[in-house]
Amino acid sequence: MFSKDIGIDLGTASILVYVKGKGVVLREPSVVAIDKNTGKLLKVGTEAQQMLGRTPGNIVAIRPLREGVISDYDMTEKMLKEFVRKVISFTLFKPRLLICIPSGITEVEERAVVDAGIQAGARRAFLIEEPVAAAIGAGIDITKPDGHMVVDIGGGTADIAVISLGGVVESASIKTAGDKFDEAIIKYIRRRHNVLIGERTAEELKMQIGCVFPPEEERSVEIKGRSLMTGLPQVFTVTSSEMIEAFEEPSTRILEAIHGVLERTPPELVADISNNGIVMTGGGSLIQGFDKLIESHTGIETHVADDAISCVAYGTGKSLDSLDAMQDGTINLSRRKQLNA
Repeated sequence: MFSKDIGIDLGTASILVYVKGKGVVLREPSVVAIDKNTGKLLKVGTEAQQMLGRTPGNIVAIRPLREGVISDYDMTEKMLKEFVRKVISFTLFKPRLLICIPSGITEVEERAVVDAGIQAGARRAFLIEEPVAAAIGAGIDITKPDGHMVVDIGGGTADIAVISLGGVVESASIKTAGDKFDEAIIKYIRRRHNVLIGERTAEELKMQIGCVFPPEEERSVEIKGRSLMTGLPQVFTVTSSEMIEAFEEPSTRILEAIHGVLERTPPELVADISNNGIVMTGGGSLIQGFDKLIESHTGIETHVADDAISCVAYGTGKSLDSLDAMQDGTINLSRRKQLNA
């Protein structure tokens, strides 16, 4: 084959591109900067992310994907085109794309992703569900008649799925993930300290001392923001126990979704999950103590996969080998079985 096959983890927070035979070749934030007056694309990825919250009137930095789905179709298409161009400098043949999507999106949203992939220069576009790709990337053999539970917490969505015989048996996709944790920090600091901080500061705080389970030792970090009382810059200290308080609502929602999926899962598979444990993937799973929190609520051993952030991209990459057997558009294996039944 002269054309390249490309796997794309189309995340709300970041995009990872996997090229067959090369591995993950690109990892960039899902941000684009455009000139409002001309509509011209100025920057994509890391360079555009640095502009967030710092742009003059005529330039706007936006994230074209919100909560796991395309919120700005044109920008998503331009961003994809730019990333595909970066990884394939010159080829006579258009590549085939395998794009990762949350398990709960509608057919209309699926169609939008396929169309954006085709417009970005793909010969054909296929879709794969995030939990399936995450399970493959985490090294689980999903073809066996054995139940596995995957909790994939990304930027826009948390996908929980029970997988057996290559398909999704039960799943839930909720719009509570990394972004909601950032929002929770901003709200908490505004309420508790009377200080306003930006999205990027909140994200840095989450990565440095964010936790959802009491840590072995208390940690703290100094951050800067704008005082709501004086309107002037203010420096203050935030501790890890304050983070637990701030994260209470979003983490409870994810726990409830996991509980709901387990309740709907056939008893034989619940027994398998109890033996195999729960696997966590995605950037959100790296929040300190998340595995311990899930374990304490479900009683099932939980662990975070190696290189959790790249699991979905690696799973998508491994699935490129079976592209020839796939149909255009969605390849939700469990849905295809129902169609063929």
